[in-house]
Amino acid sequence: MAHSLEYLAAGANRHPSAADWNDEGVLAYGADRNVALWNPQSSQSKGLICILGGHTDTVNAVKFIPGSPGILLTGSVDKTVKIWKKTDKEQGYECVQTLTNHESSVNCIAVTEGSNIFTTGSADATIKIWSLDEDYVATLLQSITVKPRFFPLALAMESLTGAPGSYVLAVAGTKDIIQLYVLDAAKEHEFKFQASLAGHEGWIRSLAFKRETDSPESDLLLASASQDKYIRLWRIHQGTQLPVAAASADPSLGAYMPGKSLSNKAHRFKAEGLDFSATFEALLLGHEDWIYSAAWRKRGSKLQLLTASADNSLAIWEQDESSSVWVTISRLGEISAEKGSTTATGSTGGFWTGLWSPAGDTVVCLGRTGSWRLWNHDAEQDRWIKGVGISGHTQSITGIAWSKEGDYILSTSSDQTTRLHARWRRGDQETWHEMARPQIHGYNLNCIDTLGGSQFVSGADEKLLRVFNEPKAVANLLHTLCGFGGNQIEDMPDAANMPLLGLSNKAIEAVEDDQEILPSNNTNDRDAIDPASITHKSTLDLQHPPLEDHLSRHTLWPETEKLYGHGFEISALAASHDGSVIATACKASSLDHAVIRLFETATWHEIKPPLTAHSLTVTSLQFSPDDRYLLSVGRDRQWAIFSRDAEKPHTYTLQQSDPKGHTRMILDAAWVPHGAQVAFATAGRDKQVKIWVKENEDEGFKHTGNNIVETSSVTAIDFCQIPVSEAEGTEQTLLAVGTESGMVTVYFLCGLEVIKEKSIDLSLRPKASKAITQLAWKPVAPQGAGQQKLELAIASEDSSLRIFSIEY
Repeated sequence: MAHSLEYLAAGANRHPSAADWNDEGVLAYGADRNVALWNPQSSQSKGLICILGGHTDTVNAVKFIPGSPGILLTGSVDKTVKIWKKTDKEQGYECVQTLTNHESSVNCIAVTEGSNIFTTGSADATIKIWSLDEDYVATLLQSITVKPRFFPLALAMESLTGAPGSYVLAVAGTKDIIQLYVLDAAKEHEFKFQASLAGHEGWIRSLAFKRETDSPESDLLLASASQDKYIRLWRIHQGTQLPVAAASADPSLGAYMPGKSLSNKAHRFKAEGLDFSATFEALLLGHEDWIYSAAWRKRGSKLQLLTASADNSLAIWEQDESSSVWVTISRLGEISAEKGSTTATGSTGGFWTGLWSPAGDTVVCLGRTGSWRLWNHDAEQDRWIKGVGISGHTQSITGIAWSKEGDYILSTSSDQTTRLHARWRRGDQETWHEMARPQIHGYNLNCIDTLGGSQFVSGADEKLLRVFNEPKAVANLLHTLCGFGGNQIEDMPDAANMPLLGLSNKAIEAVEDDQEILPSNNTNDRDAIDPASITHKSTLDLQHPPLEDHLSRHTLWPETEKLYGHGFEISALAASHDGSVIATACKASSLDHAVIRLFETATWHEIKPPLTAHSLTVTSLQFSPDDRYLLSVGRDRQWAIFSRDAEKPHTYTLQQSDPKGHTRMILDAAWVPHGAQVAFATAGRDKQVKIWVKENEDEGFKHTGNNIVETSSVTAIDFCQIPVSEAEGTEQTLLAVGTESGMVTVYFLCGLEVIKEKSIDLSLRPKASKAITQLAWKPVAPQGAGQQKLELAIASEDSSLRIFSIEY
């Protein structure tokens, strides 16, 4: 059996230093405790290439060493810096060294082209200077304790003009000053403090050096981006004469407002016998909120500066030739302050980092939702055009569910979103993308299941379940881009949006492009609609996967029902295969709350009384393939079987339970697909998967004696039947097993016997860095369908969603 990775998605960490783009076109970014690799300029618009695991906590800093053979540096909250080297293997990179000298979270890394020195800054208020040898093994050269004490959040390093062996290091962070340290190659080989640049009035989040021209005598420009909403430029000049101060900004723009220090004090220092000065150069105004990142690039003979801000915009700055004033020549993102002003739109928090491509013809930025937005420069029209970026969850994925036909998969997460993923089919190309974001919520979402092709139900920490129906906008989009659905859309609402003060998605009608919607004058109106989320008909006509701003505003699904009854956070739910019944459970520490509630979907009434068997939280609910049985497993170490009443198909009664099914809590369960025998498997904290079978109608379920033993707790399992013709004889199934350590193994079963020689270890590509939360096989065609591709979706606590295809 051959297997390959079809889809990999993971959202980016919200940290200005957690991404970098190398000269080969690969963008690396921190994704939870992993490092994700993506090629933004790929013609195939494919998602992630791979994920590198190794850190044990959130990745804060990512930096490629320019000019090196693919050397990547990453820093993490786990206090370590890892050095990755490019390999010929499929995964691409391997960790060759881990540096453990810091005593707290590593927040930033600085490198410079042509140098074997790099620096790291940490929340232990130290900066460490490292040297790389020819084999790229790092050695600690120096440790600097920052005084006055603050936490470094940004570093930048560059060689000094006329003194190629000497370097200037800029350090900034949780204070409003920038410290300059200089390495004088002619004297001691240590960085010495030389100057403190004052002027900002808030924390400084980003620093970037750039030579003003290609001349060896060129001055250095330092850009600093701050939470005071301003960018300051500083000039480092070689020579005793001070440079002529450029105009800081047009006075009419408010640059000389009271309280804004535009002092041009010169800070002098020496290196290799040469005189240098650091002076304030310019104040850049235009952003309306904190500025998180600044990045330089050279366009012809001109310098351009890219800044990303919490005001949901990217700005590209250039110096006007006639006035020498730095002005914004392009602004990307969301201009209106009204847009993105509520959490309902999913945009609050703005842009966390902006990056140039190596050639400068593409820019990307990272938003609050973990998604990357992308713009390509059209040279003929001299304008920036939106392209297809990538997206992913930013916290643990708690549930996944395929549609009944297997056309798309829904994922739900602790990041309070539900996302729909499907294949974009165009010509002979197929790539997976996030196609809709049906639910943006105010509570962590815990579980999900589908009801037919155009309805799903989800449970959250808010103690109730919500039912959603597909809108016409999403149905048309999936039909156009993915080639399925599009039937019976007349009865669907056009779209949905969320009231400013509510959690329930409301069905709405799309309006004509020239129709104006005025905001409500009543500030206490819970049903008031955010004008920014009004859907116009033209916005629903797309020829490519929806971009991030479209996903968060125009692909919501309207909510049709709320299901009440539980007293605590929803822990598990399952929909019957015929879609007529929903079973749910909540977190519980007593018999009273550890009940299973059933709801019938025709009228959405609860079927009483609730089912009782467990004494602690029910962790998983599963209906048998024919809906005849409902299986529940829980933290009380037992499993229970409820059988359906033949005369009342919505009524289930307890038939059998095993209080000692496992020696520790049971975390998941799955039914064996249709076959001659009725059987299911349970998996638990005791590192075992047990298979139970009902051999005849008069007896209960018994343990077959078949145990699969893993090396760590088993957190997720799922069965898939291999379609075979009747002539092929014995039924064959695959059992996917996911563990707490992030490994996934697929076992081949002939009948109910496990043939371990045919197990498939998917963890080599690579394993998740946290526990597997759920496994889900794509629904397969009926028996006798001939050879086809099986697909397995894997959800993990590390925020990654993977889909593997397995050909047999």
